[in-house]
Amino acid sequence: MSSEQIPTTEENTGPRPRRLTYAALLAALEGLGLVVGGVWILVLGLTGHPDDRQQAVTGGITLIVLALLPLLAARGLLGRRSWSRGPAVITQLLALPVAYNLLQADSMAIPAGIALAVVAVASLVLLVNPKTTRALGIRGPGNAGDLEK
Repeated sequence: MSSEQIPTTEENTGPRPRRLTYAALLAALEGLGLVVGGVWILVLGLTGHPDDRQQAVTGGITLIVLALLPLLAARGLLGRRSWSRGPAVITQLLALPVAYNLLQADSMAIPAGIALAVVAVASLVLLVNPKTTRALGIRGPGNAGDLEK
């Protein structure tokens, strides 16, 4: 369904709920973190002395490309696009195992794991909130007929 076909209701025309804005900001923060991490790995791979330069470059480029998902989701959330909640939720679900792995490390990665886990859980709570769902114009399975009323 294109944006022209989505009916405008009072639920998704009013001011954007703060929860939706916060969810978008957290998704954007994760996307920016991925871009920074990808650029850092890429630069270190090209200028430093990695064990495998090709693997470092590939890893950096992969992180930069993966950053597109949360960044696009954040933009969609700010624009109140209903499609954007799916990629945002997927991003958070993928972040949880990464946070767990960071928490298992014996290094400076533990604070990063804590921060990532907090951001992922907070984002999930914000994204499944009923006010966020209504603001995005998402209907529950039993409410599909409400569009015709």
